[in-house]
Amino acid sequence: PPKTNGTAKFGIDAKLPGLLTAVVARAPVPGAKPVKYDAAKIRAMPGVKAVLPVQSPTAEGIAVLATNYWYAKQARDALDIEWDLGAGATLSTDTMRTEMTEAARKGEGLVAQQTGDVGAVSGKSVKALYDVPYLVHAPMEPMNCTAWVKPDGVEIWSGSQAQGPNQMTAAALTGFTPEQVKIHSLLLGGGFGRRFAPDMLTEAVLLSKSAGAPVKVVYSREDDTRGYYYRPMAVCEMTGTLDGKGRPLGFKASTVCDSLATGSGFEAMIMKDRIDGTAVEGLVEPPYAIPNVRVDWTLYQPGVRTWFWRSVGSTQNAFFLESFVDELAHAAGQDPVAYRRSLMAGHPRHLAVLELAAQKSGWGQPLPKGVARGVAVAESFGSYVAEVAEVTLVDGKPKVLRVVIAADIGTVVNPDTVVAQMEGAMIYGLSAALQGEITFDAGKVQQSNFHDYPVVRMNEAPKVEVHLIRSTEAPGGVGEPGTPPIAPAVANALFALTGERVRSLPLSRHNFKTA
Repeated sequence: PPKTNGTAKFGIDAKLPGLLTAVVARAPVPGAKPVKYDAAKIRAMPGVKAVLPVQSPTAEGIAVLATNYWYAKQARDALDIEWDLGAGATLSTDTMRTEMTEAARKGEGLVAQQTGDVGAVSGKSVKALYDVPYLVHAPMEPMNCTAWVKPDGVEIWSGSQAQGPNQMTAAALTGFTPEQVKIHSLLLGGGFGRRFAPDMLTEAVLLSKSAGAPVKVVYSREDDTRGYYYRPMAVCEMTGTLDGKGRPLGFKASTVCDSLATGSGFEAMIMKDRIDGTAVEGLVEPPYAIPNVRVDWTLYQPGVRTWFWRSVGSTQNAFFLESFVDELAHAAGQDPVAYRRSLMAGHPRHLAVLELAAQKSGWGQPLPKGVARGVAVAESFGSYVAEVAEVTLVDGKPKVLRVVIAADIGTVVNPDTVVAQMEGAMIYGLSAALQGEITFDAGKVQQSNFHDYPVVRMNEAPKVEVHLIRSTEAPGGVGEPGTPPIAPAVANALFALTGERVRSLPLSRHNFKTA
């Protein structure tokens, strides 16, 4: 009820006596450093109480503290800062894609899986190169955090995904023990991994410590969109070798992307033998009977900070793998569901969701003219999800009419919650598949708000059906596993509809014609 009657308290609703609101001028290109600015001019503006530098490994810029958000934003926007732009001023999406493509085609990265010998098999060869862009999280509630550094400890008010790490970070910034840091957990208006990042907490704590007052840091939509906490851009080249019956004898995937582990504080948990597990999750140990497999990863770090995004590495790798399996099915002259089914005997939970999604979607049954189906299956966070998308074209652009989701998440406690999370995760992934991208030109992010980083709106949303498999297995994740399959399912449907294979997201880059 509180969420429907307006009484629910989100992080941005935090109020305290003497609270100052801070808006930060951040680097205009990745890695830029502030050199000179006129603080006296800004301090004279209405409501402004302080102009302070912010400097830490995760946050750097010039903050304006004022009695309310509007005063702080107006003053921040009036700051005339001279920046040392550094190497970030040369960043270009086109250049990064070219460099990553060259690295993927070399296929000389660190080996994450080596089963058999892909170089020793012969047969029909299928090769494809895929790429996905940087993505921002775009939660509806603007990013925020309120901190009050007192003489005897710190209090934090936040809608956070990382209360434990936040406690440790605040203690390190102030010199207090973790026990002297109290976290007040308020509701959050969308997280998707973004509210796991430390930047807003770091800024709030440092500014409160300097100002001697409680401080609420608030990001505008533009601040967050251009804030350099992105799902990594990635390029992957895949090669498959088929025998005379179309069965895969060999599979090689060479992926290139940044490391989410590096600099996140989770290196010990994620890195193994110098390989970032998030970079290859969803690629290693594919759920198909292929005797010879090689997966390698090349680290690419152009200076853009990357961060955990909903479904993490599976978001791009499911698109790569499930699009490529569809290509193998086409090369083998077989139905995409039948082809997957023939290779999944050793993976009964993958197979079960595939079968359920195919059955409930009416796979193989006639569709109206101008409509086609596509399918994809992915495991992430211990849950197994298959999705079938029905797609048509409107003015040369894809419109998704219906999505059927089959999920095995293990033991289900609350089916309504599971269904809602599957629906939301799919819509989130669909927004990215259709329209999401962050691009750079001369170091500057080209997107800023929902007008140029659009999300799926109500009139664009498909009909959704969610079907759950009864299981006594341990519960898996629910909030993230519905995201990975939707992009390949839609792309595969577009191939069935148009005969054009899309290997680069978002789909809005392309104009289609019905085959």
